[in-house]
Amino acid sequence: MSQNPLDMVIGSEETQRDAKAAAKFYESARKAQQDGQRETEIAELRRAVAADPQNPDAMFELAYRLDLCGEEDEALALYERVCERAPAPINALMNLAIMYEDRADYARSERCLRQILETMPNHTRARLYMKDVQASREMTVEDDGERDIMKRRALLDTPVTDFELSVRARTCLKKMNIRTLGDLLRISEAELLTYKNFGESSLTEIKKMLTAKGLKLGQGSDDAHRAARRQIADSLKGSGKEAALAKSVSDLQLSVRARKALQLLNIQTLGDLASHTEAELMGVKNFGATSLSEVKERLAENGLALRTLEA
Repeated sequence: MSQNPLDMVIGSEETQRDAKAAAKFYESARKAQQDGQRETEIAELRRAVAADPQNPDAMFELAYRLDLCGEEDEALALYERVCERAPAPINALMNLAIMYEDRADYARSERCLRQILETMPNHTRARLYMKDVQASREMTVEDDGERDIMKRRALLDTPVTDFELSVRARTCLKKMNIRTLGDLLRISEAELLTYKNFGESSLTEIKKMLTAKGLKLGQGSDDAHRAARRQIADSLKGSGKEAALAKSVSDLQLSVRARKALQLLNIQTLGDLASHTEAELMGVKNFGATSLSEVKERLAENGLALRTLEA
């Protein structure tokens, strides 16, 4: 029976470290990466880690590449090994926290993020992810157990095409890139009605279907906002604009009407604001076109914009 590549790497720690050979393989991996040869790059990184099992750079790069190509278990184990050595690299802790969160292991994810924030209290991405992880932990505690969680996930992953909807409603949802029940719950009535050809009849039809299942539009909006904040933070990584996401909306000096609307939506930071859509803001009573223009201008001044939905 063939041996798992990770087991071979771990087992090699019993052998003598060969830093020179590891550096050679690492350089070969970098060249393969530049040439777009992903398989060769991973193979060379494996050799580098096998030659020097304590080389954090080679382990991190191998973990990162494996994660990209779907080898999550092996990537997770390598990230954990990198983080065992003090001081643990910030990037490795960040990636490990994300992988733990994706596996619903919120306690370990939070520990990684706290480790980052102990060193860098103002780390923008860590602060944003910490907020998401803590919210997810609270939601998990409210559930009745792992079986109920799995049932809920399976329900949310159900394709909207499985439900008895009219051709017009299905076509509109497809154009909006709403594929699953979970996607549908993350959108509000106001947002649905902003789409061309989506009328009251389609809205009534969808609401009736959801009501029969004890669900309603917009109840998954928090998930949508968390995902949007993460996507925005990732897109701004390395641009120097990440710090703006943690800035308080009170610093924008908005009009009283605009401030009240943001308070009603529990929007506290620019990251929160940028995760919302125009339709969500316009759905708040007394929030009109003037307030919308004001908010968009303030966001633009900070290099940000409101979230948009695919038409």
